[in-house]
Amino acid sequence: MLLQQSLDPLLAIKGRRILRFLPVNLSHILVELTSLKETLAFYEAIKRANIAEIEDIVPAAKTLLIQYVPWLITAKELVAILRNIEIKAIAMRQSHLLTIPVHYQGEDLHEVAELLGITATEVIRRHTEQTYQVAFTGFAPGFAYLIADKTELYVPRRKTPRTRIPAGSVGLAGEFSGVYPQQSPGGWQLIGTTEIKMWDLSREQPAFLLPGDTVQFVDVQKAPVTVSLPEKKQSINALSFNKDKGLYVISAGLQTLFQDEGRLGAASMGVSASGALDKCALHAANRLVGNPPSLAALEITQGGLILKAQQDCVIALSGADCTISLKQTTGDIAFFSTYQTIDVRSGDEITVGIPTAGVRSYLAVRRGFELSPVLGSYAFDTLAQIGPRALQNGDILHLNDDNASTGIISQ
Repeated sequence: MLLQQSLDPLLAIKGRRILRFLPVNLSHILVELTSLKETLAFYEAIKRANIAEIEDIVPAAKTLLIQYVPWLITAKELVAILRNIEIKAIAMRQSHLLTIPVHYQGEDLHEVAELLGITATEVIRRHTEQTYQVAFTGFAPGFAYLIADKTELYVPRRKTPRTRIPAGSVGLAGEFSGVYPQQSPGGWQLIGTTEIKMWDLSREQPAFLLPGDTVQFVDVQKAPVTVSLPEKKQSINALSFNKDKGLYVISAGLQTLFQDEGRLGAASMGVSASGALDKCALHAANRLVGNPPSLAALEITQGGLILKAQQDCVIALSGADCTISLKQTTGDIAFFSTYQTIDVRSGDEITVGIPTAGVRSYLAVRRGFELSPVLGSYAFDTLAQIGPRALQNGDILHLNDDNASTGIISQ
């Protein structure tokens, strides 16, 4: 109630346009607009304004979800800044027309034709003669919701969703058209397939489509086309690790992931922030071993992680209330509680016990783990399957041995 009252009045009038600002929580506000065109224009306007206190923006059909840093700016101050942005004075991002070649042989093509009372050939004609715009992204990384100015192919989703739809499937649902970027469940009506990858982490720009882009579908049987794809990243030589050093995973427990503060700034590609669920505990574990608070650490769910040290290191455990034991090469066992620094020697066996209170624990190592970032973060996104995968028995976790902590998040 206090948060709601702090943003009153919530309406900002710009000509005939009305913006409504709604509080979501202590670090997010929702902006309601009147149309998709206005939403995309305001989205571009905010990005061009380069407001340092804004961490991420998630566009939708008629809303923008804005994540901000609450200790740098209040919701009321941010709203005051946003209200002064003239939407009508901002031209939307200039985007070239992207072409998507389609093989119109989808499983639901003839069913869609029956629903609309037209032929399959007419469905293809309407789909290829429209110019679409990316309204927003979501559901999965690279999944774009495309909409045309004049909707001629409005069909309902399937009553029973499919459990597995191949990547590259072109579908219709309501007023939207879209392409599945990866194999996944889904309830859209499938009318064709494309060989273009909507999501490819090897590209400089992983998402083929971004909000505001314009799209033309082409029937490859009538007009074969050559599509210019985004540039690939330069190949990176694989690191050669010493298998005799690091932390050997005897038991990964129920679920152990690498997490940091999250993958901010990728929402426009349909990628959530993810990151540590308990960021305060993550920061505490890192501080105990002398790391920057944002360094990646292990997020352990319900304990059960067992590691064997293959080199000397310093660790700390935070978060859920549990005991950590250290079995030394002499056979002696030492017990430690959370929130204290532990000196580990090569050959020691580290066991994280089952919590008596709480769920997730965070294990940090001095100077951090040697990892490769994905979209600027070392966090694992369980939905998008992005980032270093979950730990498995037999893994070797390599540590940064140099004095510089190279595992700091690179934005």
